Amino acid sequence: MSKITVQSLTCRYGTSVAVDGIDLTVHEGEFVAMLGPSGCGKTSTLRCLAGLEQPAHGRIFIGSTLVADGDAGHSVSPDKRGLGMVFQSYALWPHMNVFDNVAYPLRRQRIARSEIPGKVKRALALVGLQELAHRGIGELSGGQQQRAALARALAGEPQVLLLDEPLSNLDASLRAQMRQELRRIHREIRTTCVYVTHDQLEAATLADRVVVMRSGRIEQVGTPLEIFEAPATVWVAEFLGYDNFLQAEVMGYEGERLRARPLGWPTELLCVPPASNPRVGERMTRAFRSSSLGRRPAEATDGTIHAAVTDVIFTGDLTELVLDAHGSRLIARVAARSHGRHAATRPEVGSNIELSVPSEHVVVLPPAA
Repeated sequence: MSKITVQSLTCRYGTSVAVDGIDLTVHEGEFVAMLGPSGCGKTSTLRCLAGLEQPAHGRIFIGSTLVADGDAGHSVSPDKRGLGMVFQSYALWPHMNVFDNVAYPLRRQRIARSEIPGKVKRALALVGLQELAHRGIGELSGGQQQRAALARALAGEPQVLLLDEPLSNLDASLRAQMRQELRRIHREIRTTCVYVTHDQLEAATLADRVVVMRSGRIEQVGTPLEIFEAPATVWVAEFLGYDNFLQAEVMGYEGERLRARPLGWPTELLCVPPASNPRVGERMTRAFRSSSLGRRPAEATDGTIHAAVTDVIFTGDLTELVLDAHGSRLIARVAARSHGRHAATRPEVGSNIELSVPSEHVVVLPPAA
C-alpha cells in the first residue's frame, strides 16, 4: 500500500477547468471516497491519478514516486504506477472467460507464468468467484461481472486501488450487497483506495474519509460522521440531503444553546451553537433534515414551529408534509404507517399544526451566498 499526495492539481479540457488547484493526501491503507454531482471534477481527479489524463499544473506522488508533474510535462505511464482500477463499465473482454480476464494484465506485466494461476485464484477467492473461473463473461450476472472486474484489479496486488462508480450499473439490492463486500475486502487487503461516487450512501458506508467536490474544487473533507452531521456550507448541506433552511438572526444564548429568530418570524428557536460562537445580531442559516421535523411533543423545549399544511404527499413508507411557517417553506417526512389505520389523524391540506425539531439536529451555517 502507498500514500497518495496531490499538490495544486489542475486539469483542463481545452479552456474548461475540470479540476481547479486541489490539494489532497490519502494515507496508506485509507479508503477515501470522492463525492459530488456530475461535473464536479471527481472522475477527472481519478483519471489524473491513474495516468489517463495529464494535469495542466500540479504534482501527484504515489508513495515517494513523482508520477505526474503538469508544469514539467512529466507523467509515468499507467502500467508503471502500481495501480489497480475498476471502471464504471467494468471493461471485461467478452471473448475471454473469467480466469483469462483476471490473468490478462498479469501476462501483460510479464509476471512469471508459473505464478499467474496462484495470483488469479487468490483474487477470485477474495471476491467469491473461484467456482466460476472458466465461465464466459456473458454467462455472469451484473454483480458477478463487477466482482470479476474487481478481481482483475486486485490480482496484481496493487499499491493503490482506484474505483470509478463501480456499483452504478447494479440494482439497489446488489448495490447494498456489494457495499458490504467492498468493506470486507478492504478490511482484508488494506490497500489504499480512492473511490469516486455521486451516491452519498456508498460514501458513508465505505469510506474512512469523504472528499466533497464542487465545480473542480474541494468543498469539505472529513469522516462520514463529520461530513453528514456537520456540513461546512449550505451547498454541502443541501447536497447531503438537508432540505429545510431558515435564514435567522442570533438573539442570544440560553445556557449552552443559541437562540435565533428566523427572518420574518415572531418566535425564536434553539439550536446548538457552532464553534465560531456567533454574536448577537449576526445572520446565520439554520439547516435541518425533514426527517428531524415532527409533531411537537409536550415536553419539547426547543421552540414551537407553527405551520400550515399546504400539501400532503404519500411516498410509500413515508408521508411528506409541505408546510408554510410564517412565509418559510418547510418539509416534514413522517412514517406513513403511523397514519394507515388512523387516517383521521393525518394532517389535511389547510390545517394548522405545531412542530419542533431537536436542537441537536440543527446545523448552523454561514448565510447562503
